[in-house]
Amino acid sequence: MRRSRIATLALSVVASLGVTFAIATPARAAATDRYVALGDSYASGVGADSYTAESGSCQRSTNAYSALYNTNVKPASYRSVACSGATTTDVVNKQLSALSTSTTLVSVTVGGNDAGFATIMTTCVLYGETECVAAVQTAENKARTELPAKLAAVYNGIKSRAPSARVIVVGYPVFYQLGTVCVGLSANSRTKINEGINLIDDIIRTAATAAGFKFADVRSTFVGHQLCSYGEKWLHALNYLNIGISYHPTAAGQAGGYYPVFRNAAG
Repeated sequence: MRRSRIATLALSVVASLGVTFAIATPARAAATDRYVALGDSYASGVGADSYTAESGSCQRSTNAYSALYNTNVKPASYRSVACSGATTTDVVNKQLSALSTSTTLVSVTVGGNDAGFATIMTTCVLYGETECVAAVQTAENKARTELPAKLAAVYNGIKSRAPSARVIVVGYPVFYQLGTVCVGLSANSRTKINEGINLIDDIIRTAATAAGFKFADVRSTFVGHQLCSYGEKWLHALNYLNIGISYHPTAAGQAGGYYPVFRNAAG
């Protein structure tokens, strides 16, 4: 009889804890979120296909990580204004107006175009190793001196327009797996490109942390799925028939690489 009472009490405690945990679960709270997604082509979903008609040249995909969050979590409202080619200046001038004091969740991926991702990759593909390495070095130097202030302008703008929002700053994947047999760019070029991306991510992380935002680092999730890896590629290689998707995440990259990291950071 005594054991029965103890067992009943224990089950009651567990049940009570279960209710408490359920109430505190971020996923449940997220149903009330008013979510706005900002950023560039990695945020809009270039390379992931299934672009919305309304997005035009911004190429917002229903397979982008923000859209997947909307589909799976179902926040109270969702709007993406991310746009292919966007720089930090574009986010400030053209995207921040989507935010308001009622916005409770914001994601942003930006900074790569300020560093000249597209120009660097064009140089590396069309010219030799010397030109490639030099282009990345020039971009690194520029990023160190200019990108922190540009990111601060974006983050301060977000805080000003959406002061109560949880802000998740999402980074970029490193393009190449090194140490494998790989055709195309030289090993030195691939190493230097990776170095440049790591630098950009580190600058973004530092700026995000300084602003009090969360940094969602996708680099580790793409390991094994990068270009030159032996696993399923989550990044498009150079595509001469559709240059714009080159070096962007596939739908699988958005779903397997970006979405889980953002989902975990957003709650």
